[in-house]
Amino acid sequence: MKNRFFLILKFFIFFIMLSVALGYAEVLYVAGGAAPVENVLKPIKLPFEEKTGIKLIIIPSGPVNAFKALESGEVEAAAAGLTFDQWVDLLKKNNIEVKNPESYKKFPLGKDRIVVLLNKENPVNKLSKEQIKGIFTGKIRNWQEVGGKDSPILIVWGRLIPGTNKLFTEFFLDNEKVNGDIMEVNTVEEIKETIANFPEAIGISSWGAVDERVKVPQIPELIRDIILVTKGEPTERVKKLLDFIYNEGARYTKTYKE
Repeated sequence: MKNRFFLILKFFIFFIMLSVALGYAEVLYVAGGAAPVENVLKPIKLPFEEKTGIKLIIIPSGPVNAFKALESGEVEAAAAGLTFDQWVDLLKKNNIEVKNPESYKKFPLGKDRIVVLLNKENPVNKLSKEQIKGIFTGKIRNWQEVGGKDSPILIVWGRLIPGTNKLFTEFFLDNEKVNGDIMEVNTVEEIKETIANFPEAIGISSWGAVDERVKVPQIPELIRDIILVTKGEPTERVKKLLDFIYNEGARYTKTYKE
C-alpha cells in the first residue's frame, strides 16, 4: 500500500512537471519601474507568453532595485521610465556607482506621460504648474484654494517609484522637497487604491497605470522615455521580448502617443 502511494505521488509530481514544461519551456525575469511595468510589460505579458512559450516574470521594483537585480544576475533585463543618464544619476544619489556604463545595452520601449491622480469625487479638473508645486510642497493645504471643496489635501507618495518621483520633483517642484500631510505607500497600485478610498487624496503615476478608479486632471505635460537595459548583449529570451514589443506586441502597449 505504501509503495503504491509513493508510486502515485511520483506520477503526480511528474505530471505537474510535465504540465509546466509543456506550458512554458523557459522563464524570463525582468525588473522595472512603474513606467515600463504599467505601459509595456503588463499589457504584453499574456500575448507574449502565448506567442513564445516563455513565461515572463515581471518584478515591479523601481529603477534602483531593478538595476541592482540586473547587476546581481537575478534578472536578464531591467527597465525604467528614465534615460540611461538620468538612471545613472538616480543611482549615484542612492550611492550606487555604475562602473562601466558602456557595457550596458539600451533599448527604447516608448514614451510615458507622468500624470496627477485624484479621487473621482474631487471636482477639480485642471491644475497649473504653480498649483501643483504649491500642493506638493505644502504651501497649498486645502482643496478650496484651487477650486475644490473645503477639505484638507492628502498627498499619497510612492516609495517604489523613485524614477517617477525624481522627474516629477525636478519639473513641477523645481527640486523642492515634498511636504504637507503625506501618506507613504509603496507601489503605483497602492497609490491608486489609496486615492480611490480617500476623497481628499492626490498622487502621481505613469500614464499606463490610469484606470477607472481614479481621475486625471489636466496638467502641463511631462513626457519621459521608457528604456530597457541589459548587461552586455541581450540573451535570446530578451531578444524575443524586444522583437515582440517592437512588432506584434506594439498594439498591446499603453505607451503615450504625443
